[in-house]
Amino acid sequence: MSQPTILILCTGNSCRSHLAEGLLRAALNDAYVVASAGSKPAGYVHPLAVKAMAEIGIDISGHTSKHMDEFLNQEVETVITVCGNADQACPMFPGQLNRHHWGFDDPAHATGTEEEQMAVFRRVRDEIRRVFEAYAAGRLDEGKRVG
Repeated sequence: MSQPTILILCTGNSCRSHLAEGLLRAALNDAYVVASAGSKPAGYVHPLAVKAMAEIGIDISGHTSKHMDEFLNQEVETVITVCGNADQACPMFPGQLNRHHWGFDDPAHATGTEEEQMAVFRRVRDEIRRVFEAYAAGRLDEGKRVG
């Protein structure tokens, strides 16, 4: 049986969705396929998102910014949106069983010095971490009961 795919969507696919993808992938190990995409991808992963994740030992430097349409022909079991715009623009995907919306502030809009911006990236990373690690624990528990 193939692993279920969890797709995390945001508008730009440059910050929040990559933070969530990296955290969820680490928390779920290899039990699921975890990917992220955007409704209007920025075309890059924000360097401060990469830096914030490296601080907690998760490497997202190889991630790329993708359009959600790349996943329209794939079986996507769960779609999670992390910003309001993506929630509104989100289509139904083949095989989709679950949809969640957990909105977070966009750290890409942080201003000030790099350190002041990093404080925002860390705060959002930690907020996403709490939500997605709890979600992952629930999915893993569910898998033990079903399997």
